Amino acid sequence: MSGLARMIGTVLGTGYLKPAPGTWGSLVALPMAWVIHVIGGLPLLLIAVIAAFVKGWWATGEMTKGQTDHDPSEIVVDEVVGQWIALLPLSYAAWSMEMSILVMWPGWIAAFALFRLFDIWKPGPVGWADRRGDALGVMLDDVIAGVFAAIGVLVLAGLYHGVG
Repeated sequence: MSGLARMIGTVLGTGYLKPAPGTWGSLVALPMAWVIHVIGGLPLLLIAVIAAFVKGWWATGEMTKGQTDHDPSEIVVDEVVGQWIALLPLSYAAWSMEMSILVMWPGWIAAFALFRLFDIWKPGPVGWADRRGDALGVMLDDVIAGVFAAIGVLVLAGLYHGVG
């Protein structure tokens, strides 16, 4: 396995942190998303999501080649992608209203908690993607969990702000 695949898949070694490497991967995704958003707003975060997905898919395939475990715990690039997707509603709101994304700190907590919930619980299509047993499934289950979390963030924001 290449060192580059390991660096990408483990997000520079974050996946080796114990306990709960997936939670560590989600946590490290938060400051990364903030930096990306500050540099380029929603457009750059969307590009980062796509780039990380493609690189993560490749790295996961390389790291699991010839192994029976299709989703080893040290691979956390999928958590980064899913967590970034969960944060997209916050990035959109901050970018479109030209405000600091940190003002929406309750949304950050909701995005993190909801993403972890859906990633661990694996309801419906999240579980389906996880059961694929391949590198694409490893990435897709977190993408879908991230979409579910993003929808949850929007619903909670609407409830909090009385939209509806």
